[in-house]
Amino acid sequence: MFKNYIKTAFRSLKKNKGFTIINVFGLALGLCVCMLIVFYVIDELGYDKFNTKADRIYRANDEIRFGGNTNSYAVSPAPMAQTFLNDFPEVELAVRFRDRGSFKVRKGDENVQEQHVLYADPQIFDVFTLPMLHGDPKTALKNPRSVVINETTAKKYFDTDDAVGKSLTLNDTLFYKVTGVIKDMPKQSHFNTDIFICMTDLAESKEDAWLSNNFNTYILLKPGADVNKLNAKLKGMVSKYVGGQLQAAVHMSYEDLEKGGSYFRVNLIPLKDIHLKSNREAELSGNGNIQYVYMFSAIAIFILLIACVNFMNLSTARSSNRAREVGVRKVLGSPRKYLIAQFLSESVMVTLFATIISVIGAWLLLPLFNQLADKQLGFTAATFAWLLPALLVTVLVIGCLAGSYPAFFLSAFQPVDVLKGKLSSGFKGGFLRSFLVVFQFSISIFLIIGTLVIYHQLKFIQSKDLGFNREQVMVINNANALGDRAKVLKEQLGQLPGVVSTTMTGYIPTSGWRNSTTFFQDANRDTKTALSTQVWDIDEDYIGTMGMKLLQGRNFSKGNKADSTALVINEAAVKRLGVKDPINKELYYSMDNMAKNLKIYRIIGVVKDFNFNSLRENVTPVVFALQENRGSLAVRINTANTTGLIAQVKAKWHSVSPNQQLDYTFMDEDFERSYRTEQRMGGIFVAFTTMAIVIACLGLFGLAAYAAEQRTKEIGIRKVLGANVSIIVGMLSKDFIKLVLIAIVLASPLAWLAGRYWLQGFAYRDGIKWWIIAAAGTGAIVIAFITISFQSVKAALANPVKSLKSE
Repeated sequence: MFKNYIKTAFRSLKKNKGFTIINVFGLALGLCVCMLIVFYVIDELGYDKFNTKADRIYRANDEIRFGGNTNSYAVSPAPMAQTFLNDFPEVELAVRFRDRGSFKVRKGDENVQEQHVLYADPQIFDVFTLPMLHGDPKTALKNPRSVVINETTAKKYFDTDDAVGKSLTLNDTLFYKVTGVIKDMPKQSHFNTDIFICMTDLAESKEDAWLSNNFNTYILLKPGADVNKLNAKLKGMVSKYVGGQLQAAVHMSYEDLEKGGSYFRVNLIPLKDIHLKSNREAELSGNGNIQYVYMFSAIAIFILLIACVNFMNLSTARSSNRAREVGVRKVLGSPRKYLIAQFLSESVMVTLFATIISVIGAWLLLPLFNQLADKQLGFTAATFAWLLPALLVTVLVIGCLAGSYPAFFLSAFQPVDVLKGKLSSGFKGGFLRSFLVVFQFSISIFLIIGTLVIYHQLKFIQSKDLGFNREQVMVINNANALGDRAKVLKEQLGQLPGVVSTTMTGYIPTSGWRNSTTFFQDANRDTKTALSTQVWDIDEDYIGTMGMKLLQGRNFSKGNKADSTALVINEAAVKRLGVKDPINKELYYSMDNMAKNLKIYRIIGVVKDFNFNSLRENVTPVVFALQENRGSLAVRINTANTTGLIAQVKAKWHSVSPNQQLDYTFMDEDFERSYRTEQRMGGIFVAFTTMAIVIACLGLFGLAAYAAEQRTKEIGIRKVLGANVSIIVGMLSKDFIKLVLIAIVLASPLAWLAGRYWLQGFAYRDGIKWWIIAAAGTGAIVIAFITISFQSVKAALANPVKSLKSE
């Protein structure tokens, strides 16, 4: 019997090739896109889960409000880790990381700049799952001048992964012994480090400085410990330890600080939440965003729904044409259950074909999707372990749902009614089909508006005046590797034709290197008028090279010794100070955490506010101090021959440091890179929105063909009576266009609300323009009309003699 069902189903599908192809292709496309998004979502949700103790690992975060600013940090004070161990019995272990930037590593006669280097406590291997290939994890980082490297780094410098006992030279003068080699860390980690340096070598790791936040601190809770209860106790820890040093620094208790609206708070975030739910200052790497996971999950569901709607729409539309087949079968004695089984088997067969094609399509499209999403996804044995059962369930569910109408509805009719033609058919009578068309086009319009909103915001960001000129600025990132020779290189580059100006500093608006501190407006260090601000060490050429605008006062002067205690501040700092004319105003700075040593600075200039953080955040106070900092060299150029100038810069670099690699970027590229996530998301949105529209149009194409087929005789009569092609096309199109208009009315307000919610994540935004809604609606109507017109024109041009022949 089952074999007969399959044979009959195959004949029926072969008989209606056009509808079968549309059904299979539309459903396959929807399943393929859904599969790709599921891969992406599973990858994003899988970060840090490779750690066997991940459920018990938490990171300490700091929330600080002081001097008018509120900051969220992924770092905490140096002594906090040991305090967790001493004061909280539910804490089993604690470990710290300290990021001090890149290091030079000697390789033969050459120095290689390594970016992924962290200082780490020896307990790292007891907290995190970092399998060690060579060495003893219990002692690997306990001794000074010891490092643990990963497998790739070992092969890079020693041509073997067994590098234990060998030496590494860091920054030309620091000699370290390799005491362990670990496997390369999985990509799904919120930090990915090549070299771990023993924390003992870092003097600041031993300081009892509770008012300084530089260490990423992780704790491992004992089994069964309640993290909520621990979180509740952390306020007491802050009051006890921060409060004592606060009293010495600003003569104020922690309780008084809170009464004044300021605070210092600590909270714990689960390790597995860091990648998607943490976007703080001093993160160890760029994290993802849970919002995008939600958005793409919704898109996957929407596209799958559109594909299923198409499938159900076309299945129900074609089913009425088989009413007489059902009547004949019932007259010949076929039981209803056999008819139900027949229709369901056809539907499941089509779904199975579509699913097989979708898997092949996903496999072929995965490299392109990886490039678009910056992922390394692939089909593995672990993937098939969950994918095959999921696809089997999908085939059964979709197949049974799509085949339910013909299976249960048509099989219930009386044969005499069916054979007399009393069963109504046609597009106008299909309320369910009309509802489904509205539903799928509502989703498509929603996605179109969402895509336009994202791209409009990205364009706004790229064209916004940032307060500095990022065009044609070459940034040499590892100038600190040159030591005193960095000054020589700066002067030599400034003399090159095509170079406008140069500046040497570690603080570039498009980089992530930051430094926060507090200034006071009086020697008594009154916290009510304190200025919590960024402090950037710059030289006298910085403001001009960056293209910043000086609004008041003057810039630093070369050779002016008085400028060693001078400051240039931005507008946000002026606003926080609450003064009309800040020029010559004095600010007081504590030279140590205990505030025993105060230094007096004088404001000499004010620059226009510039965006040094993401445009998701408002501009905060910045103070420039004239201080040597060799972090980077920024070179403003003005030449059409950029390639030639870069070659000259390289030549100058190698003349000063022949064994050191040149690491450079351009500031405009760095700026674009900071919004690359949004750009990638926008690209994925465009791709998936296009897929949704194609799937929706496939369904509309099939329904238009069905509607034209149902009204063949009506079209023939109208043509005989003088109707032209445009009248017939309009007649066949208007019913569908009405449905698309309804979809626009329903989808537009929902898309506007969703877009507005997404834009709230940006401090600087341009809003949702009316033309975005209008463009999306017009585009949907045009696409729908073109899709329908193909079948409508074909029906209108058909010979009426053929359509009016007697059956």
